[in-house]
Amino acid sequence: MTTHAPQAAQAVTLPTTLDEAVAALAAVPAAVPVAGGTGLMAAVNSGQLRPAALVGLGRISEIRGWQYQDGHALLGAGLTHARMGRPDFAALIPALAAAARAAGPPQIRNAGTLGGNIASAAPTGDALPVLAALEATLIIAGPDGARREMPVSHLLAGMEMLRAGELIGYVRVPLLHAPQVFLKATGRTGPGRAMASVALVLDPARRGVRCAVGAIAPMPLRPLEAEQWVASLIDWDNGRAIVPEALHAFGEYVAAACIPEAAPAEDGSVPQLPPAVLHLRRTVAALARRALGRALS
Repeated sequence: MTTHAPQAAQAVTLPTTLDEAVAALAAVPAAVPVAGGTGLMAAVNSGQLRPAALVGLGRISEIRGWQYQDGHALLGAGLTHARMGRPDFAALIPALAAAARAAGPPQIRNAGTLGGNIASAAPTGDALPVLAALEATLIIAGPDGARREMPVSHLLAGMEMLRAGELIGYVRVPLLHAPQVFLKATGRTGPGRAMASVALVLDPARRGVRCAVGAIAPMPLRPLEAEQWVASLIDWDNGRAIVPEALHAFGEYVAAACIPEAAPAEDGSVPQLPPAVLHLRRTVAALARRALGRALS
């Protein structure tokens, strides 16, 4: 423990292209990339992190916008939450825009970036369940102009990791042209850290429902069986109709999948979940039920 201010970084590099940024990281393996800095600077100010060098990504214009590509949106990792929350982006990917608008106060939304949200992989990251539900993929920039792809879910689950000198360059998101919903519950009124969140998207082409639950585990959770079950109950040819009882059952199905009952004791009895866990389970059920209801309305 110390009362001294964290030691300043020894060097700061400000590249203007993605490949220059990768080269800077390769030249100084101990360097840390920084975009919005909302998470990094909090760690520096608290003394948890003292980077030997910084590679600033704020001047790389190529990753601060988006483009259309083969039925997908190619989103630059430098997109800020504030930019994603605007109406033109909301018309493109509504759930991601809703998550961006809920990311926190204006100063956080103006600085925080999509790539930073993914790279930090904080369980409460609002964009993460949306990207999981959309089954988005990452385009990773590596040394010598190399590019490779991986599902966002693989990075969040630790199945694949960024290699030395690599950066998240873009996020590829399928354009489903169907309703999408993002909802979250916080411990206070207004934007704040999620206690639980749910992203739900419809995929009419595949007659599917995709749902991801965030903030209750180290990574977004996909209740796959609940998705398949409720998709089979939707009348896709008749205005996506569904009986009201199925909405309630879906919420309970999702909550039970993500927060299962306690394991049986040695005598065969099943212990009751703690009150806080039961409350969280009811919250997840309510969010999932409302999200599906809004998507189908």
